[in-house]
Amino acid sequence: MTISEAGKNLIAALTGIYSQREAVNITAMAMEKLTGFSKSERLVHKHLMLDLVQQNQFEDFRMQLLQQKPVQYVLNEAWFSGLLFYVDGSVLIPRPETEELVETIVQDWAPSHNHNLSVLDIGTGSGCIAVSVKKKLQDATVYAMDISADALRIAEKNALTNKADIVLLQHDILNFQSIEALPVFDVIVSNPPYILQQESEEMHTNVLQFEPHLALFVPDKDPLLFYKAITDFSLQNLKRGKGKLYFEINELMGAAVPEMLTAKGFYDIQVKKDLQQKNRIVSAGLL
Repeated sequence: MTISEAGKNLIAALTGIYSQREAVNITAMAMEKLTGFSKSERLVHKHLMLDLVQQNQFEDFRMQLLQQKPVQYVLNEAWFSGLLFYVDGSVLIPRPETEELVETIVQDWAPSHNHNLSVLDIGTGSGCIAVSVKKKLQDATVYAMDISADALRIAEKNALTNKADIVLLQHDILNFQSIEALPVFDVIVSNPPYILQQESEEMHTNVLQFEPHLALFVPDKDPLLFYKAITDFSLQNLKRGKGKLYFEINELMGAAVPEMLTAKGFYDIQVKKDLQQKNRIVSAGLL
């Protein structure tokens, strides 16, 4: 089987599951991983035959993709903020809207040239936020917290791969007693679980079956569960008069989260829309 034949074969198989555009994009990612060639290089070498190892790997990729396993989990990699991250089913796949959260933090803090900046990422998962912030604000001290030991192992792997020196912490943000000894931070950021259980009916199979529900869903009866816990923590552990709290939010919570922050004494509350014009990022200060 040639490189060209393998690509056409995979696109044809995936088009029955995904849109034509998605099938082409997924195939491009898989074929680049398989061959080590870029798109233009694959065109130049399109008649090159796959060797036996590549053929076996191609069949493995094809089988997993036909089960609707996300291509990032099949390849164990995802790009985020210009960096390559290892991912598997223990952590969420980094999303483009979360890149916007990172850029918001960088835009707010890069001009300050503050060499003593301290940042805490709560629910770090793959470490994509913590590692990306550290790479862009290199003088900052960045902490990455998660309840999951598996997630922290992946975050550590990604920090090492991307040469980002971050501090890993295993704590449950819902168990306030375990985090009372943490220091005070300039920046607290979180992309917590925020999808309502009732929204699962509208989600794609590749998300529901393969991404960790612990990192995705929040109870319908308490949609602000994590936001309230993180806000309460921030009342004690965010620098007053200087520090800022940043959230990624469910688009449905564009009013509820700011109202909660206002009630708890935060100010300068801003809601930013993502590239899809959905309420996505909330930032706030504390006097």
